[in-house]
Amino acid sequence: MNEQIRLLEPMVLWNHFADLNAVPRPSKKEERVIAFMKAFGEGLKLETLVDAVGNVIIKKPATSGMEDHQTVVLQSHLDMVHQKNSDTNFNFATQGIEMFVDGDWVRANGTTLGADNGIGVASIMSLLAAKDIPHPAIEALFTIDEETGMTGALSLKGGLLEGKILLNLDTEADNELTIGCAGGIDITATGNYTQVRTSNSVAFTISVKGLTGGHSGAEIHLGRGNANKIMNRILLNLSDEYRINIASINGGSLRNAIPRESVATIVVYDVNATKILEKVNTHAQIIKEEYKITDPKFSVTIDNAPLPVSVFESGFQHKLLRAIYACPNGIYRMSPEINGLVQSSNNLARVLVADGTFNIQCLTRSSVDSEKQDLANAITSTFELMHASVNLSGSYPGWQPRTDAPIVKLMSELYMEMFQEPAHVNAVHAGLECGILGTNYPDVQMISFGPNIFGPHSPDECVQISSVQKFWNYLLETLKRIPRK
Repeated sequence: MNEQIRLLEPMVLWNHFADLNAVPRPSKKEERVIAFMKAFGEGLKLETLVDAVGNVIIKKPATSGMEDHQTVVLQSHLDMVHQKNSDTNFNFATQGIEMFVDGDWVRANGTTLGADNGIGVASIMSLLAAKDIPHPAIEALFTIDEETGMTGALSLKGGLLEGKILLNLDTEADNELTIGCAGGIDITATGNYTQVRTSNSVAFTISVKGLTGGHSGAEIHLGRGNANKIMNRILLNLSDEYRINIASINGGSLRNAIPRESVATIVVYDVNATKILEKVNTHAQIIKEEYKITDPKFSVTIDNAPLPVSVFESGFQHKLLRAIYACPNGIYRMSPEINGLVQSSNNLARVLVADGTFNIQCLTRSSVDSEKQDLANAITSTFELMHASVNLSGSYPGWQPRTDAPIVKLMSELYMEMFQEPAHVNAVHAGLECGILGTNYPDVQMISFGPNIFGPHSPDECVQISSVQKFWNYLLETLKRIPRK
């Protein structure tokens, strides 16, 4: 299946992408891809460095005639989001991504594709390996753990890079030049709860699935359903009308992915079983109508389940459902300065409650650090009211736009020249590493661009073949025009 990919143009880029996608590379478990990239640089006999946390830096001299041009840092992240459909049999730890061509698109078979940020990585690999592409001196920076904390960028020390221009290849629309982004912070609420023995009743499993999901920053404004919020809505509505006891809840997965699925096991009295089945189906139809545009494949099912040994103590269940209901999710505030830009948001990403412990995870984003903290405080207060222990971690800053940077002018004019239309120079609500990198490299001009990638962080992820060709040609022409020192 992946052999189709190797025949696409530009072949050098797609072959490097196929090689990269054969290497498992989940966030925080990048040992294999770090070794892969280190061997790649050393195999080219280029100066190759792996820093203390695993970031890989490969340096390549300028080609003939471009020695007096400014050094350029080319930057992408090595890790990818590992998500799959519940009915897909796939082991991310041992298998390479299974790709296929679908018209003008490359997709994966029931999993995330890894185009975010694998196309950027493959592009840089292609330039490092090239012998016939003119370019200034290149410092290739491959960071780790961008998707779940940006710890690679946060840990990169100053003084390792000399370039004063950084091209980040992690934007997902080929007509955009990104010059600013949101910062973020992880919120984790944990604790223990009392379990009580199950009475002589019947059990059901409620499943929320088929939601569109997606990137919790770049696509949070699209109003897609959140499986954790929908499941909680169903459970609270049921508990307000009938006596139900919840045995477990398991929803969502990664902080930066809008939750697509959730499963809960409930216990009810026999006499109410039929009414509860009807009520779940009624709620499902109401919610399905609300999300028919954004989540057309959404469904709720309720099935018989083995009777669990224990369920939540009623007081804890009451507080849990109301705390999750109160937790902000989605857009918190739009930017008053930049039309259409989400300024602050929260993604209720993970709800796992079982066997006497609970773990609730959020990712809060904002381009205004004070507002990010304010929203985090509101969420913290919500879960502290149910006596949870709340931890804030992984905070990273936003990237403030510099519209007057020479690289912005150069690439804007080049885009117009090549494609006969203006590029959209913007800031995004997604997190990019540029703001973090700028803390130790404050004098570096930064800009981000890339090809069309739809559905990142979900099994619907795909990258447009013609857009990759456009992006590649634009990148090569940009390198030719990097100014002299």
